[in-house]
Amino acid sequence: MKKLAIAIALMLLTGCSTSTAKTQGQIVSCSSITNLTNKNSTYLACLDGTTGASFEGIKGPAIINVWGSWCGPCKEEMPILRSFYKKATNKVALIGIDVEEASIKDGRTFVQENGITWPNLFDADGKSRAYFGMGVPVTWFIDADGSVVYKHIGVLKNEIELITLTSKYLGVKL
Repeated sequence: MKKLAIAIALMLLTGCSTSTAKTQGQIVSCSSITNLTNKNSTYLACLDGTTGASFEGIKGPAIINVWGSWCGPCKEEMPILRSFYKKATNKVALIGIDVEEASIKDGRTFVQENGITWPNLFDADGKSRAYFGMGVPVTWFIDADGSVVYKHIGVLKNEIELITLTSKYLGVKL
């Protein structure tokens, strides 16, 4: 009887354990990025290796999240961005820009290991530094005219903050 009680208790305890399965990310084409025509644009490659887009010409409503695989705070905010992206798809474009990497492989691995499923540009040689600055993470809000309407420097604290900023600066309700 004691053995049966122990077996049942073990089954109940293991049945209540949480799953440690990670969300698998994927390298997504940048073909969905809407660009305005701008002859002075700086083009970045896509993390998938194809032609990317001009980050100065991105047409919104869009959110650009600048990150690096070596950046601990960038990794911290990925669950917030993943959850937000599920709600924002077809309402707001989410675009990543991978900066200051030792190799493109590091960025691709980060995307896959952190469940990223939106397009990411790759800044191989620091072209975007003059535009975005040196620190990451930084998140930019771009309106329909391609104007930067807000720049959030540092880690996004939670999804509510991101939804609130999106509503306030882009007029998009989620």
